[in-house]
Amino acid sequence: MFESLGISGVWTYTPPRFGDARGWFSEVFNQEALSDRLDGVAFVQDNQSLSAARGTLRGLHFQRPPRAQDKLVRVVMGAILDVAVDIRRQSPTYGQSVSAMLSAENGKQLFVPKGFAHGFVTLKPDTEVLYKVSDYYSREHEGGVAWNDEQLAIDWGFAEAEIVIAERDATFPRLADLDAVF
Repeated sequence: MFESLGISGVWTYTPPRFGDARGWFSEVFNQEALSDRLDGVAFVQDNQSLSAARGTLRGLHFQRPPRAQDKLVRVVMGAILDVAVDIRRQSPTYGQSVSAMLSAENGKQLFVPKGFAHGFVTLKPDTEVLYKVSDYYSREHEGGVAWNDEQLAIDWGFAEAEIVIAERDATFPRLADLDAVF
């Protein structure tokens, strides 16, 4: 099941689960089944993170062209509020964000296309996130936007003092100070 989230190109996908007394089975990724939605995107790398504390925020990250990445994000344990911010300067939705609650329970996945900054906050302790990317990690092309930028006005669901964040992520510029990347 697909659901558009209000900004063109960003959507969620909930693959079907088939259950019985033993539990359930789900085909969580099938390139052919998603080909119409992915429109030629091919994933080349899988990344996984474990966040020990509830309120751990990772983001808002992106990679600059020519190493920009599409992402397909899912949770294998725990839950997150997942956020995508449009950073395409010529886009009518520039600076707008959408979010979705992804959890191991709901099986929902978020597709974040190139031209978006991406981040999430964990809603449960010991949350594991797994995501596919369409290009390899490149330190020279990585970038970010401040998670607490007032212009973005993202409601992360936590007070700022409750957020656990990496030092690097805490130093990202506000959107207004970001060079035109996309």
